[in-house]
Amino acid sequence: MFWNEKPYHSLDYEMKKQYGHKVYKLALDGGMTCPNRDGTLGRGGCIFCSSGGSGEFAEAMSPGRSAAEQLQSARMRVQSKIKDENCRFIAYFQSYTNTYAPVSYLEELFTSVIHQPDVAILSIATRPDCLPPDVLLLLKDLNRIKPVWVELGLQTIHQSTADYIRRGYPLSVFQDAYENLKEAGLTVIAHVILGLPGETRDMVLETVEYLAHLGEHGIDGIKLQLLHILEHTELAEEYRQGLVPIYSLEEYTDLVIDCIAILPPETVIHRISGDGPKQMLLAPLWSSNKKLVLNTLSKRLKERGICQGDRYLV
Repeated sequence: MFWNEKPYHSLDYEMKKQYGHKVYKLALDGGMTCPNRDGTLGRGGCIFCSSGGSGEFAEAMSPGRSAAEQLQSARMRVQSKIKDENCRFIAYFQSYTNTYAPVSYLEELFTSVIHQPDVAILSIATRPDCLPPDVLLLLKDLNRIKPVWVELGLQTIHQSTADYIRRGYPLSVFQDAYENLKEAGLTVIAHVILGLPGETRDMVLETVEYLAHLGEHGIDGIKLQLLHILEHTELAEEYRQGLVPIYSLEEYTDLVIDCIAILPPETVIHRISGDGPKQMLLAPLWSSNKKLVLNTLSKRLKERGICQGDRYLV
């Protein structure tokens, strides 16, 4: 029996419930780019995206270095810290768009990782407009071997904001991708950015409300991502011009709590703020202190009468 240490359905709780112990995530680089970078849809990516394609913490894909070798390097680094030879891992392809390649390449890449004995889950970050039928079929087949999670960068349901950040697809494309992935039996996780310029608090909550009502029980998982303003992005230039307001820590944690309240108990919350690379982070600087963020969230939850273990017991 496991008490959830947090008053929301955290990923750590879900993994302990399923596997009986903590499962560690290893971020990998699949060696791909993005249609928003290679000229298919645009150049330079979304305005908030760094040159690393949001994969600064991933192992680097370099010539002659396979995904399996990346995994081994990441595995050794984690095991040296936790001293647990029997730990299991989520192999997370994080950088750029990880289904943006011929299916033959994807099959070799993902198969080399999913068959590793200590890999419990394959997690693939991608765009909803990069899931053609042959890729969906591959993911369905891989899911018969071990659980496959597909992480979709939604960010917002509001078209005006999507146009501003240069997302490059309408909400209908996300909806279709979600339905196709669920029909294939896959777990779907949505990324939502809190604090995008021009978005009110109500607009953020409308995005979360939309995800809460997908399918029978809402989206399988969600990442609530604080907008990080990173050096060498278009957003950084707008921030320097005073065009990008940022949340205080208290404003942000209160908004996260309102998002949590909307989501069904079944939805796994994979992230509540995210980590921006400290050497690139312009704002909000408080976000670099993860302990401070978590402690403030815990404090605000208690102030609102929500205590640890209130909602989830197995």
